[in-house]
Amino acid sequence: MNGGRVLLLDDRGWSASGPPDIWAVTSVEEIADTARTVVGPDEPGRGCTQHDMEAGHWASLAAVLRRQGIDADALDLGRLPHDVVLSEQLLARIGRKPDDGVQS
Repeated sequence: MNGGRVLLLDDRGWSASGPPDIWAVTSVEEIADTARTVVGPDEPGRGCTQHDMEAGHWASLAAVLRRQGIDADALDLGRLPHDVVLSEQLLARIGRKPDDGVQS
């Protein structure tokens, strides 16, 4: 990798319920933590281990990168920083500026 950023997943979502002012009490960090859970890896099912699920997750992300013309080793992906990028619309909804990103 050359230090650039590549969008891997932008097709996931979830819903949440809470108080009427949920947007006022929801932080960027909470949304980012939930986003990381939603994108995976999933919990192991019958006959699978957590290691199996993680290996499959990173392999699927490596495949996304290959479709974008980027060759990446699935094992190396887990060691790279993973930013959660929230849309301007969502940031505005929770009262934050577009440059209020979250990194890990």
